[in-house]
Amino acid sequence: MSKITKTAAEWRAILTPDQFRVLREKGTERPYVGKYDKTFKPGVYDCAACGSPLYRSTAKFDSGCGWPAFYEAIPGAITLHKDKSLGMMRTEMTCAKCDGHLGHVFYDEGYKQPTNERHCVNSISLTFKPK
Repeated sequence: MSKITKTAAEWRAILTPDQFRVLREKGTERPYVGKYDKTFKPGVYDCAACGSPLYRSTAKFDSGCGWPAFYEAIPGAITLHKDKSLGMMRTEMTCAKCDGHLGHVFYDEGYKQPTNERHCVNSISLTFKPK
């Protein structure tokens, strides 16, 4: 997969201000306001910045956290990073193609899913292609 590299000005030209804040500046949207939190139709969720496929709808579940939750990404679609911001250790997820911030992965929370992971993704970081 070839990386997409753009300047901040180039990203600002193609993203909304809110998308830029989340995807490029590692912001977070408020819980329960994202348009994909309660979407459970068949399809694929892509990166809103570069269009790279990230998650299949079959991996989505209702965690009740206020953001879209998935138990796994499409293999090779995301990159994980240690995040020490906010005085805690978390695992940040970014798009493997454009490095856009997606959200964080949380482990061993007790959800009845095939993995012990909850990929907590900002809706604004995604676009949805119905099947």
